[in-house]
Amino acid sequence: MHHVKAELGDALKVNWRFFPLDQVNSTEGPEWKLWEQPAKYRSRGRAAFLAAIAARKQGEEAFARFHFALLQAKHASSEDHGERSVHLKAAREARLDMDVFERDLEDQAGMPQIGVDYEEARDRYGAFGTPTFVFPNGEAAYLKIHAEAPAEEAVPFFREFVRTAAHRPHISEIKRPPKPDPAPA
Repeated sequence: MHHVKAELGDALKVNWRFFPLDQVNSTEGPEWKLWEQPAKYRSRGRAAFLAAIAARKQGEEAFARFHFALLQAKHASSEDHGERSVHLKAAREARLDMDVFERDLEDQAGMPQIGVDYEEARDRYGAFGTPTFVFPNGEAAYLKIHAEAPAEEAVPFFREFVRTAAHRPHISEIKRPPKPDPAPA
């Protein structure tokens, strides 16, 4: 999404919402809610959400920079996105006000929003995983990718995805079977 947003700019509106996979994968039962757990509850997702909330308090541009830095840490560098040190590193890379960020990391007031976002995504759009894209026409689609498309392919691929997912609701799933390992030489 980074390359797509960079090229399309204001023509693409992205509204990142919370969708805790800890909630989706919980074995605690339907009454258990991640966003209602005490501050000491250990969850990579919960910690990352609090960091995102803290970053967003510094504005949408600051949040976008932080979000990209955190995704890079998780996916490109295989760092634990639930660790405070990774949040601090991403915040520095995003050029956030570090004193404000560290103070806001302790604020639990944003936790209910995680529940609001999760329940809306689940109940209104049938979301079950991330990322789920919701298009202006109300259609939604989950897209699993292994890595971001190369910069030169990002926008053409995204346009094809939107054309297919948003405008062809009769297509419900495209799944690539795993390739067999090549025989040893």
